[in-house]
Amino acid sequence: MRIETKCLKEGYHPKNGEPKALPIYQSTTYVYDSAEQIGNLFDLSEAGHMYSRISNPTVDAVEQKIAALEGGVGALCTTSGQAAVLLAVLNLCSAGDHVVAVSTIYGGSINLLGVTLKRMGISCTWVDPNAAPEELDKAFRPNTKLVFGETLANPALTVLDIEKFARAAHRHDVPLVVDNTFATPVLCRPFEWGADIVVHSTSKYMDGHAVQIGGVIVDSGKFDWTSGKFPDLCTPDESYHGVVYTEQFGAAAYITKARVQLMRDFGVYPSAQAAFLLNLGLETLPVRMERHCSNALRAAQFLQASDKVESVNYPGLPESPYHALAQKYLPGGCSGVISFCVKGGRDAAVRFIDHVQMINNLVHVADICTCVLHPASSTHRQLTDEQLVAAGITPGLIRLSVGLEHIDDILADLQRALDAV
Repeated sequence: MRIETKCLKEGYHPKNGEPKALPIYQSTTYVYDSAEQIGNLFDLSEAGHMYSRISNPTVDAVEQKIAALEGGVGALCTTSGQAAVLLAVLNLCSAGDHVVAVSTIYGGSINLLGVTLKRMGISCTWVDPNAAPEELDKAFRPNTKLVFGETLANPALTVLDIEKFARAAHRHDVPLVVDNTFATPVLCRPFEWGADIVVHSTSKYMDGHAVQIGGVIVDSGKFDWTSGKFPDLCTPDESYHGVVYTEQFGAAAYITKARVQLMRDFGVYPSAQAAFLLNLGLETLPVRMERHCSNALRAAQFLQASDKVESVNYPGLPESPYHALAQKYLPGGCSGVISFCVKGGRDAAVRFIDHVQMINNLVHVADICTCVLHPASSTHRQLTDEQLVAAGITPGLIRLSVGLEHIDDILADLQRALDAV
């Protein structure tokens, strides 16, 4: 099936006489016929749902759908994108370990890797997305456990050279973890370019309607965890009577460990209702992404032509330094997010935002409605000036998330705000 069909058909397969719509299994627990069956569940020797802190039939169907969309062996939904990144890292790292991360990633991920996980004894080295292979190699240490980047960085909109970073990671026997939130599997499937793990904030395009927070981790099933760098996956887990994940679960070792060990202990699993709503968003994802991309390209061209605008950053524009990478990794479009700078710096940016009328000024992105944000004073407010520059953010930068309204109405509102600058 093509991805448009997978968005509708994967995950839930109703049998004869069963509901067409994905059922909401609103239950915390599940009934079994014997103590032996429940014991087998806790020994991980039998498949099934034991408690909705770890798995739920409604969430499971959505996990299967997302895994199919990305081309992975399995997926694990979480209560937020931040929770997905946290578990993706902690599934490989312990105190004393090290991460290599691209400097242009989302501010919340920068804070997680550079502050919170640092307090837990996990260090991070930041690298330029444009760094040459030999420069990337210098960032690795003997205790490096993964490389982290974003397909389309938020809000710098740098395009990750996935193949380059995958080769660098694999030279050092560690996986490449890619945040594919802005691209979605409709526009890019990082596994096809060498990535090993994918994470998403499903709160963005996957949900699409700003109704609930969520995240997901997807496992490609292709990385060899038996090199000796990842003993937690290859040696007995005493909390499950000595199960060895690579031996018992093979290609799905990573995602299984994330579920039965980390999700068991952190409990950041979404509700059945949240998964039901996410599934509704996934069903229309390909149609929406096509419109987001076409509207954004028109808006970027419009802003580029304005004498009030200093610069426009959108990989879909031929003038973008990332246009060639976008054509390679994102041939179907570059999502609906644009970043641009109006002339006059921070004060001018604030005046612009204060004068939009139809466009929403809010702390969100990748929604069906067009919205605008000033990152330096909101999502990236916790970063230092040096970190802002490294993340591709200037004081006057505006992030514009182009929605599904008629493009003429979007452009009219942009012009109204520009007139006030």
